[in-house]
Amino acid sequence: MVRGRSFASARTDGAGGERDRPESWRREWESLSAEIRACRLCPLGSIRTHAVVYRGSASPRVVFVGEAPGAEEDRRGVPFVGRSGRRLDAAIERVGLRPGEFGVLNVLKCRPPGNRFDRSAARTCRPYLDRQLALLAPRALVSLGASALRSLDPQAPAVLQAAGRPRPWRTIALFPLVHPAAALRSRRFAERWDSDVARLGRWLALGAKPL
Repeated sequence: MVRGRSFASARTDGAGGERDRPESWRREWESLSAEIRACRLCPLGSIRTHAVVYRGSASPRVVFVGEAPGAEEDRRGVPFVGRSGRRLDAAIERVGLRPGEFGVLNVLKCRPPGNRFDRSAARTCRPYLDRQLALLAPRALVSLGASALRSLDPQAPAVLQAAGRPRPWRTIALFPLVHPAAALRSRRFAERWDSDVARLGRWLALGAKPL
């Protein structure tokens, strides 16, 4: 990992680098994070171990948006800290993002049974996601997997068609990737992951401009 520091060591319920933000921002972020941790608006809230809020910078250049916490994330309350997280962290390092330049979160804040994406719960969680992204104000988003892509952009094509190519998203850009878990399960997806991460690196080096 970069400079011997694990990306997963960032705060589990807040954003590192809050000193770069005004006090009002910090209060709003902490209030939102507490609201997510206390949420019981859908059935997932009663079966989780921890709500999983965010890890990373308070002023991220790029935010990676996954689908839902897995078992390790649920246990620790931190997004992408299992095998998929290690694959993601290697990609983040590969594209040249420093710890202060990125953040990681999920559409769903609680682990769904069997790790099956719950669309109903995603609709309940969506205001949290929108509020997080509004506060973080990244220059670009990177979606991880089909459900994250479809949650952010319902009009997007299938993930294998969309992955590796930036798309307009509101006033910024969205860069879809397949999910890192898929890259762990299949050589085909591993090759696709590697090629699309290389494209992501080139796009970021050119300024991650919206289309």
